[in-house]
Amino acid sequence: MRKDPKHRPILVLDEDPETLELMMEPLRWEGYDVRGLTSPNETTEFLNFWKPQMIIVDPDFSNHDGMAYLNSLAGHLDSTSLIVVSSNSSSDHITQCLDLGASDYIISPFVPVEFLARVRTQFRFLDAKEELVKANQRLHELVEIDDLTGLFNMRSIYQKLDFEMERGKRFGRTVTAVMIDMDNFKSVNDGHDHLFGSHVLSEVGKIIKSCTRNIDIPARYGGDEFLIVLSETPLAGVEVFCERLRKKVEQAVFSHEADSIKLTLSIGFASTSVGEIITPKELVRRADVALYEAKHRGRNQTVAYEPGIKSNYNVDKSAVIDFINKKSKTAS
Repeated sequence: MRKDPKHRPILVLDEDPETLELMMEPLRWEGYDVRGLTSPNETTEFLNFWKPQMIIVDPDFSNHDGMAYLNSLAGHLDSTSLIVVSSNSSSDHITQCLDLGASDYIISPFVPVEFLARVRTQFRFLDAKEELVKANQRLHELVEIDDLTGLFNMRSIYQKLDFEMERGKRFGRTVTAVMIDMDNFKSVNDGHDHLFGSHVLSEVGKIIKSCTRNIDIPARYGGDEFLIVLSETPLAGVEVFCERLRKKVEQAVFSHEADSIKLTLSIGFASTSVGEIITPKELVRRADVALYEAKHRGRNQTVAYEPGIKSNYNVDKSAVIDFINKKSKTAS
């Protein structure tokens, strides 16, 4: 779908006001949002607060080396098209401009209709690039995001946790892994249909999102278990966070059509210590031990990991995750 030209800002640069007007006039016919400047210094200031989708420039616009000036515009070309208009028709000059990032080279004097067609072509290229970026972003989200809860999935969580722990070591900050399990979730599936169970998981994902900050990393670990990575949060802050989340779920009523239920969470967490050498999998294992201690103590509570805690839960979940990842790689 073609975008409205009014939403296509174009900056035209030429030291000669008459030539500038000759380039701007056909663009106005099409309804583009056109601005023209005759001073390189003014242009530098202008580009600090106005973001054009296209820059049309004669390299002689600069009083100095025209190629150097084109090169100075490179930082603005991520989402901006650059068209060079020049009376210089030498192959060397054209090649230099294109190698410096120009999207097109138009020899002047030009035919206005052809000039406008070239402008439209560059906007089509920009639109295609924008769509590709969006498609890549959607693909990235499909790989990393659990589609039921909107949280990160277990494929990506260890890599993100590893990054946060390395950053924590570098800056002397703690990182916390919070393991969460829904109490008696089996009763949801036993007493209701599986669609209701999916609805509950989706709603819990929303609650977790509402409780976390942008710098936190919430993930669905698998089934009805969740893992949240907290950075730059002191122990007292971790406890406050866990209890706030636990109470929010405890107070919620999960309803969908004729089905309704109240549920609780058990939470266990473990934090790194400054100077301690520990792997991400070991940190998660400790949080998991604390989680099952919370289950053992009667559920619906938060337990912090301590070295003295013993748990009957001896399965290393990180090994299970490794196995799943290897199987998915083999399948692909």
